[in-house]
Amino acid sequence: MSYSQKWNIDNVFPGIDSKELEDAFLKAKDDINKDQRSVKQLTADSSNEDILKAADSLQQTEGQLHTIGFYINAWASVNYGKPEAGPKFDRLSKLDIDFTAVEQSWGKFLAALDEQNFKELLKDPKSKEIAFILEETRKQASELLDDQTEKLINRFQADALHAWSAHYDTISSGLHTTYRDQHGISHRVSAGQALNLLDGIKNKDARADLMKNYEKMWGEAENLSADTLNHLAGARLTEYQAHGTNDYLKKPLELNRLSKASLNAMWTTVAKNEGMLVKFFARKAKLLGLNSNQISWQDQTAPVQVPGYQPRTLTYDQAAEFIIKNFSMYSQKMGDFARHAFENRWIESEDRPGKQPGGWDESIPALKEDRIFLTFTGSVNDAATIAHELGHAFHSHVLYDLPQWRQNYAMNVAETASTFAETIINNANVQAAKSDAEKIVLLDAKMANATAMFMNIRARYIFENAFYKERQKGVLTPEQLNQMMVKAQKEAFAGALSDQGVHPHFWTSKLHFFIDDVPFYNFPYTFGYLFSLGIFAWAQKQDDFQESYIALLRDTANMSSEDLAKKHLGVD
Repeated sequence: MSYSQKWNIDNVFPGIDSKELEDAFLKAKDDINKDQRSVKQLTADSSNEDILKAADSLQQTEGQLHTIGFYINAWASVNYGKPEAGPKFDRLSKLDIDFTAVEQSWGKFLAALDEQNFKELLKDPKSKEIAFILEETRKQASELLDDQTEKLINRFQADALHAWSAHYDTISSGLHTTYRDQHGISHRVSAGQALNLLDGIKNKDARADLMKNYEKMWGEAENLSADTLNHLAGARLTEYQAHGTNDYLKKPLELNRLSKASLNAMWTTVAKNEGMLVKFFARKAKLLGLNSNQISWQDQTAPVQVPGYQPRTLTYDQAAEFIIKNFSMYSQKMGDFARHAFENRWIESEDRPGKQPGGWDESIPALKEDRIFLTFTGSVNDAATIAHELGHAFHSHVLYDLPQWRQNYAMNVAETASTFAETIINNANVQAAKSDAEKIVLLDAKMANATAMFMNIRARYIFENAFYKERQKGVLTPEQLNQMMVKAQKEAFAGALSDQGVHPHFWTSKLHFFIDDVPFYNFPYTFGYLFSLGIFAWAQKQDDFQESYIALLRDTANMSSEDLAKKHLGVD
């Protein structure tokens, strides 16, 4: 069968300037106002029926906003750089701020209920599926300030936290650098293109030249980037202080439903086992033709040079059938779901100009469907990328029949289904290798995940933890940030990086440090990777893996990470 590489998003809205999208904006605004009135009318004497009716309405409005946000983001992804999406994003941001205020009022209402009334609410059969979320919301709302102050904080953050995050995009979008390829030909590339090239340039001298110029480019932007990072973190810390805490990890841990003890246990275990990865990089350095047993920053994911290796390419249809076949070996439902996604144009994969870099999956609550965005170039590793995003989509799929709040799983477990699906295809790729040389190349590609999760991302965490600790005392200079970054890389890579191979300006080049809505956009990836590998090992021992796996996924927004592991995997 031949599968289309262009997705269908016209069944969401027919255009960025369509009447249907405009109507959706107007309806969302009207529903937010209705929700605000209904929540304000709730009192200690309100019936469970009225309380749960308000909860249902809030979830419906959240789904509407999510659907609008999906469409604008999807449209912008295939119309990269076109200005029409900007005003739509701004308009949606204002609605999100208003809706956040309503959600906070809802939380305060739950927090104000006496213990007996709240217990009676939880006993109501209609609240069974959202009981955990109700308890979580009640607990977190107890730390909120008065409505007017919270609304003011939310509005201020639009021109503080969110604005500084957007300012980083302005900085990075205007950066360019050059490099000389293996033939001595000079190329001018954007910051985004340079980052993609660093992952794939085969020639070590061209790769080193690009890295030198890439580091220099970000060094020239360090003053603007340092201002941005300092003030973004300052806005976040000020908000934390307003809510009664100086613990900058409190919110990230809450968002991931994870305890600090679990986080510390994870990083301690990673640190104890770095030796095997240091050996891996020493071997990789030889396969890259480097002069020492240490790598430089740009060599982490560089393709190894193995005599006799002939790159194998896939057509999109071949990749699709490979994924469907191997998913089905673990779960027929996963295989059938993947086929449905391919057949119904859920995946935008065409390699063409005008597309945003990167890849993602996002659900569409209004349709109970997902869409996947990426660019397929024909490599066997691209099949693993598609599988990763299909894993996310399958996770959403098994939750579609649950209330909206039960679909809001945390970032750390969000990477579970995706990494599990990717592991299936990575293993299948290795097993399908036509030669030892190809197997080595594919194993190296598979190891890129491990080294990223245990070394690269650990360096990000060490840096960000040190940064926030010092930022509480005052603004840091670019030089201080560079020193922190080098120290973090040396600790996390445990001697695998050469002294000249560090990347001091990684802090300014990495978008994740400047994301506004998810603080500490690092440790959840490592948690999700480890958790998914645990599930993969567990899968080999299950007689009825499919149903057990789906049951686990359906609980991902219904309990803490620790309780999820205990209930479904039987582990601490």
